[in-house]
This record gives sequence, C-alpha cells and structure tokens, in this order.
Amino acid sequence: MGKKVAIIGAGASGLAAIKCCLDEGLEPVCFDKADNIGGLWYYREEREDQGCVFESTVINTSKEVMCFSDFPIPEDFPNFMHNKLVLKYYQLFCDRFDLQKYIRFHTKVDSAVFADDYKETGKWKVTTTRQDTGKPVTEIYDAVLVCTGHHCTPYIPEFKGLKEFKGQILHTHDYLTSKGFENKRIMIIGVGNSGCDAAVELSRGASQVYLSTRRGTWIIHRLADGGMPVDIFAIRRMYDFLPDSIKEIGMKGALQKRVDHKFLGIQPNHSPMAQHPTVNDFLPNCIMNGSIIIKPDVKHFTSTGVVFQDGTTEDLDVVILGTGYVFQFPFLEDSVIKVEQNQLPLYKYVFPTNLPHPTIAFLGYIQPLGAINPISELQARWATRVFQGLTKLPTADQMKANLISKQEAMAKRYVSSQRHTIQVDFVKYMDDVAIEFGAKPDFWKMLLSDPILAVKCVCGPYTPYQYRLVGPGQWRGARDAIVNIWDRINKPLQTRKLQDTSSSFFNSWMIFVVLISVALYFYWF
Repeated sequence: MGKKVAIIGAGASGLAAIKCCLDEGLEPVCFDKADNIGGLWYYREEREDQGCVFESTVINTSKEVMCFSDFPIPEDFPNFMHNKLVLKYYQLFCDRFDLQKYIRFHTKVDSAVFADDYKETGKWKVTTTRQDTGKPVTEIYDAVLVCTGHHCTPYIPEFKGLKEFKGQILHTHDYLTSKGFENKRIMIIGVGNSGCDAAVELSRGASQVYLSTRRGTWIIHRLADGGMPVDIFAIRRMYDFLPDSIKEIGMKGALQKRVDHKFLGIQPNHSPMAQHPTVNDFLPNCIMNGSIIIKPDVKHFTSTGVVFQDGTTEDLDVVILGTGYVFQFPFLEDSVIKVEQNQLPLYKYVFPTNLPHPTIAFLGYIQPLGAINPISELQARWATRVFQGLTKLPTADQMKANLISKQEAMAKRYVSSQRHTIQVDFVKYMDDVAIEFGAKPDFWKMLLSDPILAVKCVCGPYTPYQYRLVGPGQWRGARDAIVNIWDRINKPLQTRKLQDTSSSFFNSWMIFVVLISVALYFYWF
C-alpha cells in the first residue's frame, strides 16, 4: 500500500489530484459534500451552501486550452462547451482512468489537523462526517490535497443603507437562472464574469437592468475576428518573448478595435494587463439596445432603490452582488494557512511556506487569463511527486523570498482588489510549475530534433499537451495532439459540406505569420 492522501473536493482539481496520486503510486481518498463529481460545474438547484455555475453558463476558454494534458476533449464537442458538456467531459475523464471509486460522496470534511506524530512524520488527522449517518470518522493520512476551489465563500461588501433596502438581495453565488426575475428592475454590482453573465441573461426578461461598476472593465469576446476561438490566437508562447509594453499596446488595440469601451461607458483608467478582463459576447449589444444601463459606483441605498456616486437615483426590485469571493478554509487551523487581505501565503500558490513537512498542497487557487484545469493538473503532478520524495522543494527561506517578490510584483501590476491576489500569467506560471519537476520542454533541443513540433509549440496555439512531451508522466499521444489541434477545432463545425473557398492570399498571409513567428523566436530566445 502506498502513502494515503486525503483529497478535499471532487471538482476538476480534485479529479486531477486523484489521477496524479495514482500515477505516482499514492493511495487517494477523495471527499465531497455533493452526490456527483464536477464541483462548480455540477449544476443543480438543491445544493445547500455549495457554489455552482448558472444554468446557462458556457465556459470562457476553448476546449483545447482547458483540457487535461493527456486526455483531449472529444473532437466532436463544441469549442466552447455548455456546462453540461463540461461535466460530461469530467465524467469521461473519470471513466477513462477509473477514478470514481476513490471518491466518498455526501461527505463533509470537518477538520484536517496535525497528527499526534506530525513533527516526526508529517501526517494528518482528518475528520469527516457522512450525511446519512451524521457520525464523525477520524482517519490518519500521509498527505492532504485541498481542492475546494475559490468560489465557495461570497464576498459581501459594506454598502450604506443596504439593510434598509426592502427588495430582494442576493449574491451571484446564489443566482442560478433568470426564472422569477421577469419584469423586475434589477441592479447588478460588479462587472466580473458572473456579474456580466447575470446582467445579460436577466436583461432578456427584466423591466430594466442596471450594471454598477466602480472601475469599469475590459471586455474580451470568445471569438476572434474570423470566428476562431480567441484564446487559440491570444495565448501563444511566442508572445511571452515580447516586452510587456508591446503586449499592452497590442492587447488594448485589439480590445478597442472590437468594442469602443469609452463609447459604451465601461472603459477603465487602467490598462488591460492591470486587471482580469471580462469575457462576454453579448454585453456590448445589451448596452447599445438599452436593456442594460451602465451606472457608476453605489453611494448608498434607500428603502426602495439606490443613489449612485454621480447623484442619480433608481428604484429597484432586486439587487445582485457580483462582488467576488474570499478564501476561507474552515477545516484548517491558522497554523496551517492564515489568509490575510485575501492573500494566500503559498509558494507558487501551492505549498505553505511555514510548515516543516511538505505534506499539504493547495490546487487551483489561481486566476489565469486562460483555464484553471491544466494548471490544477500540473500543480497536482508536482505536489504528488513532492509527497513521494521524488522532487524537493527549496528551503523555507527561499520559498518565503519567492512569495514576497511575487506579492510585490502583483501589487505593482494589478489594481488593488480581492480578485487580483491570485492572478497569474497563464503560460509563464505553467512553465514555472513544470520546471519544478522537469516537465517543461527544452525548445532549443526540440528545434534540432523535431523542428516542426518546436515551431508549433512556440508559435502555434498553446496547449497543455506540451507538458507531456518530456519528463515524468510523458504521454505518447502528446505530439499528435499538438500537431493535429486544428482538426479537433474544426471537427464540430463540419456539419454542412461547403466548397473550398480558401484563397492564395490567405495562404500567403499564414506563411507570413509563420515566418514572423520564427523570427521572433530566434530574436528573443
């Protein structure tokens, strides 16, 4: 029997954790309060205090960016999947690797504390309670993986007069569907993804929707010019060779070309690289047709409505708070992790820096401009190798120094908010984790041994498969998955046969793009 690992949560991070434990010869036991896998992506109306997506939610990242690194999403699945298909993909992943037998559903983790012999062994004492029996059970584990996600505890800011408001008040955490909100005057506070998704959905049946924003936001559409998934073009390794100033100019220009943010009244004062942009395909149209009206920050509430900072007032029936979430780990003591100002004192957002044994890790507590799934999986691959003693962490002092430098860099780059304490650059962060256990390819060597693959990895669409090419956990299908990515992108769209209308101009343009990409690669590498 291998070392026993307690995994808290059976969402995307928890499923990746189970598989990675098995890959490294560990014995996983996963706990989840729900009756099914999927975590946030398991939509159901009865869910107690657990978060889940809206009934209508479609994922913001395309399937080739958000998949696990050795299990591509089926080629016939749409590029942007409805939450039902996301959950189906997780079930396929479970079935393929026989993961579900390691999950204990209907089980709450009450506490995970140091075992009596922790100083010598690094073991943990985990107490759980099954919903059907109500009896607590305590077991000893060699390690713990925390996979509860960061959409659990809603953040409720203090608003003057909110308690006096006589209408309905809820957080987007508790919003599921527009049913029951028809013909009402509704205000959503916050222009993050959830707030804007709710505003757009509600605008179709509400009397009027107001969207209140303190700073404004930059909007990204899921589709690029021409209709291709935007992340297939926007997330490429070669862009990381460019100076931030150039990337900022390019990003702002692309966003402004698609939508004039100032004209719509949503443009912030900060650059697109200083916040997490909002992904929404429909908000600009709703603003233009008047079903959503953009308003400034709230000054105070009245019994019947709201007064904004500019002095304007509106009568309201419903207030929805799209104000984000805070980190809380009620099953852990402060001696394990103490959250202050919503910052997690974790080395590379995974390992606590204050413990003598690296036997607890946190997966998925990051916010990339990309997908969390492949990051959680990469973190799990790293953590399980650390648990097995196959990979060593730096010293405590080195990890703390790294943590401080990261926090300082974050403070300089991003606007001050709860949301941006876990923001990471997608490609750079994944490389940073992969380096820890030898899964990052050496593209110089690859250029000599497999130049076609090297160019596709550096200049083509960025995919998680790259981290299965070398090092531990290699997957023989990784190269084909990278080379044939466009086949899987095109497959779900081939439902009506058309005559080939590709032009020589288009082909010439693609050749030009490849040549420029290669030149950039040699210049910056």
